Amino acid sequence: MIVYLQSIKHKEKQRIGVPAFIVGILFCYKRPKIHTTMAINYMTAEGYKKLVEELNELERVQRPAISKQIGEARDKGDLSENAEYDAAKEAQGMLEMRISNLKAMVASARMIDESKISTKEVQILTRVKIKNTKTEQIMTYMIVSESEANFKEGKLSVTTPIAKGLLGKKVGQKATVSVPNGQLEFEVMEITL
Repeated sequence: MIVYLQSIKHKEKQRIGVPAFIVGILFCYKRPKIHTTMAINYMTAEGYKKLVEELNELERVQRPAISKQIGEARDKGDLSENAEYDAAKEAQGMLEMRISNLKAMVASARMIDESKISTKEVQILTRVKIKNTKTEQIMTYMIVSESEANFKEGKLSVTTPIAKGLLGKKVGQKATVSVPNGQLEFEVMEITL
């Protein structure tokens, strides 16, 4: 296969012979995105403690267990047709990715001093009771960081449309929130810690 490469400096085409598989690799390769700036991740002491505990569990318990599985699968023979080995290597890759993500979250974590939180307006770590003005449904949510969000526990991530619309509102004020289904209007009824 003949490939024409254009020199950036000289603006001329150069004819070179390159095996087809290398051309395929060159044109299919996508540079990985490298994040040079980490977003600050605000969280409670409890949320930080959970992250560190999960990280320790993954590094001290699960990582050695997967290494042991890979070793056992390797001992079974031919690696090219060994499904156990492939599964263990894939599990190791997923585990290492999770460990890397947790380390980044811990590194960018900033603790929020809960004693300095005011209940005059909705902010992170406040519990807010809201009423949907259309359906009259009353809900209570705690606004938390993204890593601590758990809808079943009533913990709403600060990055969600509802939380973004509520931030800075005071008791009695209304917030109009854009959601995929349209516009919702909520009235802030109570703000507590």
